[in-house]
Amino acid sequence: MSAEEVPLPGGDPKGPGLIPYLRAFGGSADPKRRVVGEVFAGVTNRMESGYPLRQILQQIDGIHFQSSDEIHTLGHLYESLLKEMRDAAGDSGEFYTPRPVVRFMVKATDPRLGEPVLDPAAGTGGFLVEAFAHLKAQAHKPEDAATLQQRSIAGGEAKPLPYLLCLMNLLLHGIDAPAVRKANSLDVRITDIGDADRADVILTNPPLGGEEEKGIQGNYPADKQTAETALLFLQLIMRKLRRGPKPGRAAVVVPNGTLFGDGVCGRIKHELLTQFNLHTVVRLPNGVFAPYTAIPTNLLFFDRSGPTREVWYYELPPPDGRKQYTKTQPLPFEAFGPCLDWWKDRVETDRAWKVPAAELLAAGCNLDRKNPRARADADHRPPEELVQSILDKEARIAALVGEIKELLAGRG
Repeated sequence: MSAEEVPLPGGDPKGPGLIPYLRAFGGSADPKRRVVGEVFAGVTNRMESGYPLRQILQQIDGIHFQSSDEIHTLGHLYESLLKEMRDAAGDSGEFYTPRPVVRFMVKATDPRLGEPVLDPAAGTGGFLVEAFAHLKAQAHKPEDAATLQQRSIAGGEAKPLPYLLCLMNLLLHGIDAPAVRKANSLDVRITDIGDADRADVILTNPPLGGEEEKGIQGNYPADKQTAETALLFLQLIMRKLRRGPKPGRAAVVVPNGTLFGDGVCGRIKHELLTQFNLHTVVRLPNGVFAPYTAIPTNLLFFDRSGPTREVWYYELPPPDGRKQYTKTQPLPFEAFGPCLDWWKDRVETDRAWKVPAAELLAAGCNLDRKNPRARADADHRPPEELVQSILDKEARIAALVGEIKELLAGRG
């Protein structure tokens, strides 16, 4: 059916207009129509002339949505558009997560069909799309299709535009009715989260440097309340991991400040080490998130199998002949190859080492451990390393200032 043939409600030949008509799908019992309604609920038509819109609709009408090849091509086109939009990101700490990082986190956690995957800070849906593709490769029987479509992924996104882009991204990658809520995932009292709300796998990159209002902070324990969005998300993820004989597992992007932070951050990490198994910290090289931030980032991998006994560290090296990755020369997925090879059969190498949990707890839960095999000649370090050292110290100062502000606000 072409766009011109869509019957308008009420029998009025003019009708309410195309976009209001599509918005009305939000109340439909059909999950596919309901998703379309949710998509157009946040759309405002700013075209003064109807002719360009008509031309766009005619082009869309020529797409064969039952053709897997065309949908595959359209999905890649949409991903490229999302990537082009990333230079406008970075506001409120929201960064585009490079696809190689997403792919590595999915492969390392290895979701299995039937295990719900959650991204509570879904953004434009990169983690959910990659997780869906990973699960789809495991669907071989007819009954697997229902599991894949109905019980594979879920997410939440608070901001209207990323939410809209997320739904479109998931639809174009074959998810008929994405289970993504337009809501702030932090807007729930953490003690109200029960077993029915938990997930087997959580993959996410929470906003770095964002701040939450007092009402949101009040959803968390008094000794772990903070305005820092990333720390609230870390607590939410820990709470939402599945308990029981098949413990849930998570992979989360965090800044360096989370590793060495004390105060509220230290108390959260104490819980992470004593009640969860923080088995791996992957230290990413500089420039992975260029051009958004120069702050070094890390990947935390943990599960709910019991308290941490030891933490493995893996330091991803910088690119050959360069000190860091850049926007024009980004991190390729192949750079994670040696780490994936090492993942299941772990031994200490020039890039991998382990630290007992007892040692980390005794050090105030400071997880910022350097490679013991790295060259430690501080007097002759290259300028890039000295600059990075200064950035690390500035991040620590900022974290301490934030803690002081919270203490002063509490006294007020």
